[in-house]
Amino acid sequence: MKSFRPSVAALLVPLALLVSACSGASAAGEASNTDGKGSLVLNVGDQKGGAEALLRAAGELDDLPYRVTWSTFTSGPPLLEAVNAKAVDIGSVGNTPPVFAAGAGSKITVVAASHGDPAGEAVLVPKDSPLRTARDLKGKKVAVAQGSSAHFQLVAALAKAGLKPSDVQVTLLQPADALAAFTTGKVDAWAVWDPYTSQVLLSGKGRILTDGRGTVNGLNFQVAAPSALADEKKAKAIGDFVERLRRAQDWVYEHPEEWATAWAKETGLPYEVALASVKRSNGTRVPVALDEAAIASEQKIADTFAELKLIPRKFRFADYVDTRFNKDLPPSTTAARSYGKAS
Repeated sequence: MKSFRPSVAALLVPLALLVSACSGASAAGEASNTDGKGSLVLNVGDQKGGAEALLRAAGELDDLPYRVTWSTFTSGPPLLEAVNAKAVDIGSVGNTPPVFAAGAGSKITVVAASHGDPAGEAVLVPKDSPLRTARDLKGKKVAVAQGSSAHFQLVAALAKAGLKPSDVQVTLLQPADALAAFTTGKVDAWAVWDPYTSQVLLSGKGRILTDGRGTVNGLNFQVAAPSALADEKKAKAIGDFVERLRRAQDWVYEHPEEWATAWAKETGLPYEVALASVKRSNGTRVPVALDEAAIASEQKIADTFAELKLIPRKFRFADYVDTRFNKDLPPSTTAARSYGKAS
């Protein structure tokens, strides 16, 4: 019997759909604290198939003591622009967007963290590319979303290979545009994250040149607006929301197939891609404390980008952290979960 392999078109077309929805919340001004009935409203920034889909699948939206309004963004950087504008109270991002936002003087506060396997953070090349190591990227054109987690992964991979960003032609593109450039051969490589990594691999169109293991910290964050944290009721809601996300992440690890089904339905991802991404990275995350190790790791990212003049100033990452929701979580260096060979 022949093994089933989804068509290239089936695997790649939904990728553009995955990032096509983007709320205008960042331009909408300061968000409201209550709805027309006087109930507390928590304004949450999200990415397609992100927190809302996760919490719903895990049953964590069934008994909310407040109302949530959702705004969807293509990636972390525009989401944090909305946090800075007070249009969003809290949102999930990777390890690099908070550095770019803080470096630009944005009003943001990191309030929670998780640690996952960074295998999904990858520099991809076409399947038939002659490039074999990160060193081979010298002089080549590489697509990446500015300020994304993949941006630092690219910088770190280059540094490990003895190269600087100036040794390659960095092309700043959001994922939908980067996909088009990658599949048409307009760039030689693409630095990106899951589920895009899994999509390209399963489509047969590309392979991993290098991934984030050994080069990036694997941290993801919940980032809140300082004004929301200063509001006692909003802060309580944020604490509750963070706890729900932690429980939902535990549920994902225990129910990878069920989450992959829900994620695929929400995003248009083929089930095979969703499940591969869950087992490679998405399901491996462990809720961890915002501790000194996490702050030091992020400081390294901040210092790296400041030295490269990719952010306008040096700053103390610790000034943008609030540890009140740490509770008794394990250290940020706690090993990510694993599905064994499947991950």
